[in-house]
Amino acid sequence: QVQLVESGGGLVQAGGSLRLSCAASGITFSLYKMGWYRQAPGKQRELVATISSSGNTNYADSVKGRFTITRDNGKNTVYLQMNSLKPEDAAVYFCNARLGSATYIEYWGQGTQVTVSS
Repeated sequence: QVQLVESGGGLVQAGGSLRLSCAASGITFSLYKMGWYRQAPGKQRELVATISSSGNTNYADSVKGRFTITRDNGKNTVYLQMNSLKPEDAAVYFCNARLGSATYIEYWGQGTQVTVSS
């Protein structure tokens, strides 16, 4: 079955860095658009960053210049390097795998908590 397993979350001081990882299994990873989303308490889940199968990236305005999404197709893993973290970045971060556009299939990880202390 399909599994997306996130890791790397934790507690960090404002201004610090974290690197999230999402290891995928059960899918042909290289074909999927991969993404990171986040959800803070009381808020809707929002897009953080995506990377297409060809390596094109897209970022939310709030993280541009601070976060970097990369993928390693040989390891079936997508990463999110988060620098200059702010308290407002605190959320549960979810990994997403999507195949298709107008009609698509997608999978979600279980999420990893990121806490940023001020």
